[in-house]
Amino acid sequence: MKFLKSLISSSTSENVAQPESSSFGNLTPRQMEEHLAVSRYGRFSLTDAVRPSFNLDVVPSAGYRRDTYKDAETGTEVPVLMAAQSREDLFDLFLDLLDPLGETVDVVLESSHQDGRRVDHYREHVDLPILKSMLLDFEELLTHDGCTGVAVLNPRKPLEVQFDEHKLLVMYGQDLIGFEEVLFEHRLSHREELRFITEGEHVHSSTDEYAEEFRQMVYRFGIDDGAGEGDFAY
Repeated sequence: MKFLKSLISSSTSENVAQPESSSFGNLTPRQMEEHLAVSRYGRFSLTDAVRPSFNLDVVPSAGYRRDTYKDAETGTEVPVLMAAQSREDLFDLFLDLLDPLGETVDVVLESSHQDGRRVDHYREHVDLPILKSMLLDFEELLTHDGCTGVAVLNPRKPLEVQFDEHKLLVMYGQDLIGFEEVLFEHRLSHREELRFITEGEHVHSSTDEYAEEFRQMVYRFGIDDGAGEGDFAY
């Protein structure tokens, strides 16, 4: 496991190091090693992808809350559900959240392996059962790599599910009832006071092996490696 040195202070910031204010700044190597080795907080287990700040300004926990995404260019507001789930149930929840999207979807494979710069690879019109099978083949990468994310969407509805590099689940769309039903079936509680690991300082983990496996996934999806970069927009 290789933890990146870039520390993120909020869900909207890029990979910008902040050594002056970092809770990791004055730690001994042993303190750092012991902190990064902790993956369980109460009944919640993190994947290997990310760790919270040393001072635990956000303690990881399971649940979901409602939010709103506002497009900076158009001013359009889109309802959002954000969810965190413990490691042992996370990937199953992600797959079940794809069902409300419909039988044919588009896919965006997201990578920040190169200098923290996000690059997106697009694939349109994938049958959902085939997509789930392909995602299962890369379950370890998608679950444990802090530089890999995936977004699955149906632009005809429009609805989107993002399984981001922090291993949070984010659902976008005007009608989110289907997603809430899945969250309820997985016994995930609605907590408006819930804070996510992205809302505090945290550190990501990746390896050269995961970077290579991401390239293999892009190839398996039949995506041209020269695909565009940047955020996907409706």
